[in-house]
Amino acid sequence: MELEDKVSLVTGASRGIGRAIALKLASLGSKVAINYREGEVAANSVVREIVSQDREAISVKADVADSKAVKAMMQKVNAEWGKIDILVNNAGITRDNLLLRMPDKAWDDVLNTNLRGAYLCTKFALRPMIKQQWGRIISVASIAGLIGNAGQTNYSASKAGIIAFTKSVAREVGSRNITANAVAPGFIKTQMTEKLPDAIKESILSMTSLRRFGEPEDVAEVVAFLASDRASYITGQVISIDGGI
Repeated sequence: MELEDKVSLVTGASRGIGRAIALKLASLGSKVAINYREGEVAANSVVREIVSQDREAISVKADVADSKAVKAMMQKVNAEWGKIDILVNNAGITRDNLLLRMPDKAWDDVLNTNLRGAYLCTKFALRPMIKQQWGRIISVASIAGLIGNAGQTNYSASKAGIIAFTKSVAREVGSRNITANAVAPGFIKTQMTEKLPDAIKESILSMTSLRRFGEPEDVAEVVAFLASDRASYITGQVISIDGGI
């Protein structure tokens, strides 16, 4: 129960990696706000699962790329529990295409959700963290942000941006006892990776030392560690969770 009395906000937490992170933080005693943009039924299902374990949770609808919506979301969490201790910037989308064929909207949508979303959520969450002199900001980047990926220039750019953003935030708020770190998952079993053609999956597995895809829980375990006091002297770092690509 090392996160007892802590309040966590996980963006994009209705499914996949975000859901696994929310459940893990709750299992360690944290109250958890489940953010979603679409998929209210799935988000409320996560809330019910947490509540069934005698933990506290709420769902909060907000587009993380919308400044007013993010501000309202933070106000709702603060009104419910009086603070925000842990922010997990997980919300992300893909709009894959080769660069020469990529519509401007596909670029803008991905950068707005993935990078602007992390910027807005972090910006609004920092004030209460600074006031209480304690906070954890954990952003979900990607292996694509470290090595790139053909057909994902927009996604890779957004995740590389999150890495640089994280390192800069760590420098800005470290003196206030707030850490900022990122995790960079490789290929994790989610709805996003399930859509990949079999040939691509085989190619990915051949590059992965462990010869298997990761599970959302593999990412959740590292996020939970970074959220805890066990990681109090770790900040500005990017931890790859990629099976050894």
